[in-house]
Amino acid sequence: MSTANATKAPISLERGYRPSDDEPFMNDRQREYFRRKLRDWKDEIIRDSELTLTAMQSDTDSHPDLVDRASSEGDRAIELRARDRQRKLIAKIDAALSRIEDGSYGYCEETGEPISLARLDARPIATLSIEAQERHERREKIYRDD
Repeated sequence: MSTANATKAPISLERGYRPSDDEPFMNDRQREYFRRKLRDWKDEIIRDSELTLTAMQSDTDSHPDLVDRASSEGDRAIELRARDRQRKLIAKIDAALSRIEDGSYGYCEETGEPISLARLDARPIATLSIEAQERHERREKIYRDD
């Protein structure tokens, strides 16, 4: 696992670049690809969150009808739960970005083995390989069934 050097020149990626198993795992281009993917995802979540907040602030009308008021409060509660999930997701994205910087990104926390590029592309915040994740879920299911 190599450490990314912050003083390096920016990495340029050709349009449509996708990490491939044909290149060295977590090379500079792959790290830059995932860095951009994570930052774009985070920016999108923040934009959506700001729009939601603006909409919630503009919907301060008091509803004289109890049913309308209850419905509005229910909608607000759902939005607040969604925002809390988004906040937790942003924390996971930030952690993934930190792992890119320290050179541990893309490696399973449990086994130290590389996480498949397909898994990382689908879930860039993944910290476990598919196999380790499945073991984790099986253990969770066993304890949950008790």
